[in-house]
Order: sequence, then structure tokens, then C-alpha cells
Amino acid sequence: MLAVFVKEINSFLNSLIAYIVIGVFLTSIGLLMWVFPESSILEYGYADMSTLFNLGPFVFMFLIPAITMRFFSEEKRTGTDELLMTKPLTNIQIILGKYFAGLMLVFLSVLPTLIYFYSVYTLGNPVGNLDISGTVGSYIGLMLLGGVFVAIGVFSSALTDNQVVAFVLAVFMSFVLYSGLSSLATIDVWGTASIWLQNISLDFHYESLSRGLIDVADIIYFVSIISLMVLFTQLKLDAKKW
Repeated sequence: MLAVFVKEINSFLNSLIAYIVIGVFLTSIGLLMWVFPESSILEYGYADMSTLFNLGPFVFMFLIPAITMRFFSEEKRTGTDELLMTKPLTNIQIILGKYFAGLMLVFLSVLPTLIYFYSVYTLGNPVGNLDISGTVGSYIGLMLLGGVFVAIGVFSSALTDNQVVAFVLAVFMSFVLYSGLSSLATIDVWGTASIWLQNISLDFHYESLSRGLIDVADIIYFVSIISLMVLFTQLKLDAKKW
């Protein structure tokens, strides 16, 4: 697993995709937080980081599939997946190696936003007038959400040898799980089932963490979705052997 992880990280760092993804994420969030008047903290006049945590998931929804779309689809297209399968590695080791490599890139994308946190912290009146617990919870939620999107992207990449198809599938599934289910729950046709739809949506649990309340149930939910996506990916790879 470590060998696959190192291989994928080196592949990222030796190509432009990692730098483009990190650059686009930081630039887009920076413009939204500090420049565009509709969402600028300077215009709003209130020291918080809601812009990052409200819009970050939608930016991730497109950037993370751009990272993960090549994981398996590129190897299928070039035929190197057969070589990988002959190595003394189990499918779960291969999947987790690629998954953690994608998660590391997400972490590297989020890490520089601590500069934004420090800026908002010092701009507060008085200095430090910021909801620290809510911010910490939001960072934890953003990383867990990124972890789910990476797992979805890995699964999508295992389904096809076309990177564009893998990208579209990952964006679609991420959108449905994040905001699609909660939007469906607002339609007045489900009755009591609407509460169930709302509770299984990603944004419901993400918003819960963003309030600064680290609930074990929310953590278990995110880990369960990640585990389920990893399991589906393993089943897809195992089916190829048959």
C-alpha cells in the first residue's frame, strides 16, 4: 500500500495536475473570500470563514474528481493495470494506496487556507473575535467531506477506462450525495421519508460539524460512506479476476 501511495504522490508532484488543482482551489476561495463583493469578508464586515466552508464543498466537487479520474482509468487505458495486478499486492492495498494519495493532495490543498484563518483571526475586533470551535469543526468536516469525494472518485475511476467519463460520474455522485438528497427531501411528496432523505445527505452531517459540535454519529457516517465506496471499488476489481 505504501509503495502505491508513494508512486501516486510522485506522479502528482511530477505533473502539473497537483499544482493546478491546489492553485485553482486557493485562488477561487481567495477571490470569493476577499475580492468578490457578494461574498467578501471585507464587505460583509463580520469575522468568520463561512465563505470557505459554504463554497469549499462545491469547489471540491469538481476539483477532486479531476484528481481521481486517472487513478484506475488511465491504467486501464495504457494496460498497466495488468502489471499492477501481478505485483504482490492485494486489491485493497492498491485501492487504499491510491485513496490516501488523493486524500493527501486534498490535505495539501486545505492546509494553506490556514493563512486565511490567521488573517480573519487578526482582523477581528477585538483580535481573535472568531468562533474557534465552529472553525475547527468546519475544517474537520471539510476534510471528511473531501475524503468521501476522493472515495467516490476512486470508485468512479475503477468503473471505466475513460477519464472524462470517470470525472462526470464522480461529479454526479458527489452532487447527489451532498445536495441532491437534501433537495429531494424538500419536495412535498415523501411524507416522513423526507426526514430520512435529509439525514442521509452529506450536507446535513457536514453542517452539523460546522456548528462546532463534533458528534460521533457524524464521524461514523462519513467513515461509513468512505468504507462503502472502497468496498464497491474492491468488488469491481475482484470481479475482473473472474
